[in-house]
Amino acid sequence: MKYYLIAGEASGDLHGSNLMKSILKEDPDAEFRFWGGDLMQSVGGTMVLHYKERAFMGFFEVILNLFKILGFIKQCKKDIEHYNPDALILIDNSGFNLRIAEWAKPKGYITHYYISPQVWASRAGRVKTIKANVDHMYVILPFVSDFYKKYNYDVNFVGHPLIDAIADHHQVIPDVFKKQYHLDERPIIAILPGSRKQEIKKMLEVMLSIVDDFPSYQFIIAGAPSQEEKFYEPFIKKEGVHLIMNRTYDILSLSNVALVTSGTATLETALFKVPQVVCYKGNTISYHIAKRIINLEYISLVNLIMDKPVVTELIQDDFNTKKLKEELTKILDDYNRAVMFLDYYDLEKKLGGKGASDKTANLIVETTK
Repeated sequence: MKYYLIAGEASGDLHGSNLMKSILKEDPDAEFRFWGGDLMQSVGGTMVLHYKERAFMGFFEVILNLFKILGFIKQCKKDIEHYNPDALILIDNSGFNLRIAEWAKPKGYITHYYISPQVWASRAGRVKTIKANVDHMYVILPFVSDFYKKYNYDVNFVGHPLIDAIADHHQVIPDVFKKQYHLDERPIIAILPGSRKQEIKKMLEVMLSIVDDFPSYQFIIAGAPSQEEKFYEPFIKKEGVHLIMNRTYDILSLSNVALVTSGTATLETALFKVPQVVCYKGNTISYHIAKRIINLEYISLVNLIMDKPVVTELIQDDFNTKKLKEELTKILDDYNRAVMFLDYYDLEKKLGGKGASDKTANLIVETTK
């Protein structure tokens, strides 16, 4: 069968690639056409557009690039019609994908949505649109199933695909890794500043401002696959700071603690059992708009899933050098680390175990035949 997938960022590329691998187990002759990234491309098929071409973050940035985004939507619709897929698979990226679903469903395309839009966080009124235009919804967080039940919408809880991605990670040999990147023997503090240019610019300078306060540690910036090495170079002005591109999981597997920009990376860090401080600072206008429409007590997936403050969140004005230094010092303490480890193990249990990609692929193939 022919499958058309649409992913809009690095995490969508990761989950999309694993889903494609699982679809091939069920349907070895599957053909893929997609909007995604390098990981999806490595599985096979035809890429229409790379996600980094349309990585706009925040309300203000979206408004500035509105005509470009509308052009992408128009291009996507034409391309779907030309390809005429048996299954249309939308992966996260709700601003783009819900518009495609609204157009595709009345035209008779079977619509699958993998990783639900965050309607549980804001604008719950979108559930009506989702019910009308998404044939099959696959959710990866346990509380999202309960949310949809309140609206009489049956969804499939498949578990979180990150568990599979991390389980498949081949453990790096510490000595070899350190030698390859000219690291010394000091323990490692990982810095995960996000994947989009806007957020990296907002986050990285403050994250690196505490380097001199922790001379017995070395800092590693996890460079995102969506960026080039030269983009990070102006931020690195101190000794003991290293940039390593496209090796985030290897870095986390060797790190003592991490400073992490809010997003999927907070959950990845937790699943690697690395104590963390979650950080976020957005465009001022975008932040104040978001604050008024998002109905959540926490911003990190770790705290949302556990429904308690497992990790400290430094948001907007609280994300500063003084508070970052205080919170990093806390998670270097052995007792605080032990408490966080226990919560991390409970978190993994809540996520439902392995097999999210395989479960989703099986359901997609079965319902598309």
